[in-house]
Amino acid sequence: MTTDFGKLYIVATPIGNLGDITLRALETLKSVDFVLCEDTRVTQKLLNHYEITTKTISYHQHSDERKVSEIKELLEEGKNLALVTDAGTPGISDPGNLLISELTNKLSNQLTIIPIPGVSAVVTALSISGFPTDKFVFLGFPPQKNGRQTYFKNLANIEQTVCFYESNHRILKAVASMQEFLNPETKICICRELTKKFETIYRGTVGGLGDMQVKDKGEFVVIISK
Repeated sequence: MTTDFGKLYIVATPIGNLGDITLRALETLKSVDFVLCEDTRVTQKLLNHYEITTKTISYHQHSDERKVSEIKELLEEGKNLALVTDAGTPGISDPGNLLISELTNKLSNQLTIIPIPGVSAVVTALSISGFPTDKFVFLGFPPQKNGRQTYFKNLANIEQTVCFYESNHRILKAVASMQEFLNPETKICICRELTKKFETIYRGTVGGLGDMQVKDKGEFVVIISK
């Protein structure tokens, strides 16, 4: 392997509480040449909090091939880069996955990718759900329009614990869809604003979702038991 190539570090960052970052993540963010960010403003708050002065570069879902080429050139020049998302682990229901795929295809075995593990919202929610976690299915975000009804209809056919993310704009619609297609006795856990000031855990059954009074503010992880 060519030793002149830079390394790409995949760095998990807190999903809310800034104290949840690991020591290794902080060391990495300090030592690399650049931090690749989903939103530089969000990442800058984290860096400022820990007095890290590493320069940032924007990389998000709308970044084009030129941005990928720019990142590739930095690695070829021997620059070490850290990829972060706004919150959680990069590449998990996150545009960073596409960058990792593009770079591994372009640079093959010349590129060293190093995971710096930490928080992931879906694993955090599973850990407190009390539902079976020896097997689970993670479905990311439901479609916003086309295929949304089919998405929720298919939940009833999955035999493992199911997890998905939902935005505050569509959480109440998701609640209505689950009540329409799932058995009312199905156990459910909805996690809102995990690790943040207004963290809320809703527990109950699909039939009792209306009594949970789920607020349509924040970020959500939904766990459905089987």
